[in-house]
Amino acid sequence: MLTFDGFDTCRRFHNVLIVYCTDEYVLDMTIIKEAGMMDVKRRNFLKGGVASLAVASGLVGVDNQGVAEAATPQPENTYPTVDIAPLVSIPPGTEVAFDYPDEASPSVLLRLGKPAEGGIGPDKDIVAFSLLCTHKGCPLNYVADRKSLVCPCHWSSFDPSKGGRLVIGQASQSLPQMQLDIQDGMVRAVGLDGLIYGRHTNIL
Repeated sequence: MLTFDGFDTCRRFHNVLIVYCTDEYVLDMTIIKEAGMMDVKRRNFLKGGVASLAVASGLVGVDNQGVAEAATPQPENTYPTVDIAPLVSIPPGTEVAFDYPDEASPSVLLRLGKPAEGGIGPDKDIVAFSLLCTHKGCPLNYVADRKSLVCPCHWSSFDPSKGGRLVIGQASQSLPQMQLDIQDGMVRAVGLDGLIYGRHTNIL
């Protein structure tokens, strides 16, 4: 412990002095660097009590453990792995409804019968998308003869063979597309590209 400018005690935290005092004055800011001292201002802040402190970083009452915890990165939210259907049960032209990444997000898996962007399977023709239109969130319908996902509310149309790209309509973004894989013959959703309508983050 050190004495400083008439105050009772002060403590060094790295290269900063933190001052505690029972005087009628406390320090607005006390920063003592290795190279020297910055100007110190006082004001009548609290009479007859134990004073608080301020440091330039804005951290109050921080100890070494707190600094270590603050520096530790927090784990990021990760997408779940969801079984959709066995590969052998998905012939060309099949639609499979499922929810991803949670029950509040309707989605559809399609086997288009021709290679598609992001497609998996022997013919790279299996894709999956969110069924919420990116315009106003209306649920989409798959129109097989047009091979398009179509919004019944405002008629936006999306091409599942081209990554859910908007073809026509009032929407301004492509559909969010699921990342798929095949494990032991099971087609699974393992991730998602794009933002589901109405959300700030896909994982709630």
